[in-house]
Amino acid sequence: MAFFRQYIAPIFIFLIFFVALAAVSARIFLPSDMAAPAPIGEVSPQKLEPSAESLAGLPPALAALVKGLPDDPALFQ
Repeated sequence: MAFFRQYIAPIFIFLIFFVALAAVSARIFLPSDMAAPAPIGEVSPQKLEPSAESLAGLPPALAALVKGLPDDPALFQ
């Protein structure tokens, strides 16, 4: 165990460090449009209703787990 701590672990740590350094340094050689950070913008999620084919074969008791609970609790069976 001492051999691993003294020789193998430090080499492993340095290898990970140099691989990470090479990956980060590779940004220098990317085209300028790819080297910039990703744009931040508001994305509106699309609400998708599950189709009848995706619910085929499920018992009605599990439909609430797939579709989610209705907004009005009176509609829940």
